[in-house]
Amino acid sequence: MNEIATVPHLTTALTGPFQNLERLMLDNQAAIETWFRNAWRETKAPFYASVDLRNAGYKIAPIDTNLFPAGFNNLNPAFEALCIQAIQMGVEHINQPVDKILIIPENHTRNLFYLENIASLQSMIEKAGFETRIGSLMPDIDSPMQVDLKSSRSVLLETIQRDQDRIVVGDFNPDLILLNNDLSTGKPEILDNIEQVITPPMSLGWSARLKSGHFTFYQRVAQEFAALIDIDPWLIDPMFRNCGEVDFMKREGVDCLSKNVESLLSAIKTKYDEHEVECEPFVMVKADAGTYGMGVMTIRSADEITELNRKERTKMATTKEGQKVSKVIIQEGVYTHETWGDENTVAEPVVYMLDHQVVGGFYRVHGKRSASQNLNAPGMRFEPLAFDDCCISPDPVQDADCRQNRFYTYGVIARLALLAAAREIASAT
Repeated sequence: MNEIATVPHLTTALTGPFQNLERLMLDNQAAIETWFRNAWRETKAPFYASVDLRNAGYKIAPIDTNLFPAGFNNLNPAFEALCIQAIQMGVEHINQPVDKILIIPENHTRNLFYLENIASLQSMIEKAGFETRIGSLMPDIDSPMQVDLKSSRSVLLETIQRDQDRIVVGDFNPDLILLNNDLSTGKPEILDNIEQVITPPMSLGWSARLKSGHFTFYQRVAQEFAALIDIDPWLIDPMFRNCGEVDFMKREGVDCLSKNVESLLSAIKTKYDEHEVECEPFVMVKADAGTYGMGVMTIRSADEITELNRKERTKMATTKEGQKVSKVIIQEGVYTHETWGDENTVAEPVVYMLDHQVVGGFYRVHGKRSASQNLNAPGMRFEPLAFDDCCISPDPVQDADCRQNRFYTYGVIARLALLAAAREIASAT
């Protein structure tokens, strides 16, 4: 790949605080990697995760951490070997004998893009040396169902069954249950109290997990890391607030939400003044539990909250599979000042990790969204990139803004979010 095809243009490239931050990471690489090694000795990494980043030029921060990542089909296939090695390491860290793995996917049969992800994940796990099947939670699948994909591959969805304290698929008795289902609708009763290891733990599904909880852990990690390389933690950490119960349709909890929006906008403005950032502060109001980019809006004034029309309130009232939004997180809006291609289309990096290794990622690109909007929306596309040696082995002699050094910075911030997730898991299990 050439430079144009793999790295978007950064509006503030080679200028300002972001270049200084990248240079600090390069100059402190040995200390950073030692710090991560010690952290992973204390806390086991999740089996996998993906992290959405936003690079504003003056700061870079994670805005979402997904513990049930889809999109493995969007990774660069040239680095499949790195994924396979990381899978082997992740299974080894389960610390139990594992030869057979059952993947439990989302309840989709028609979302072929998602099933391409499952096919890619299954293929990599099998190449890592594990017999792998796919067990569906869908009640209307009572016999094996093959779904053919545009990539010429197929996935075979099979019905899971309970055999005393174990989950089986036909005569397939797995040693490990790998969830690729975020459990938005709750914990499936059939998986309660089984003796097999389930990863990620069901307690980290969206029926129990909150984004505000994750970012509380991330805030602490960011502070530790900032002390290590002597920076303001704000440069890598999105501030946030949250309220109690909110009902958008009944307009309940709106006053609390409006006050927190105003408070956070003021705090962002203070930081902008401190760092001489000439941008308009904004916040993202998001469902505190949920994924798929649903239940998200950009807000620049507390008045916008009280003036939401019915269409906007309806949009915020429910998330995936019609789950009611009762809690929201008000997160500092981080601009994305990266653009893709000659048309300067807005882009943001998404980093994938297996165990504690960065194994790849892609740029989420959206031609109809602005630098302050949510890009995880219909109309987005993905441009794969390779994180292999260019992420693990930065070149301190080169400019901080060169490809491998930019990718190293992405990998560091993503691993900070991964460490926060690891601590989150440890506290919940």
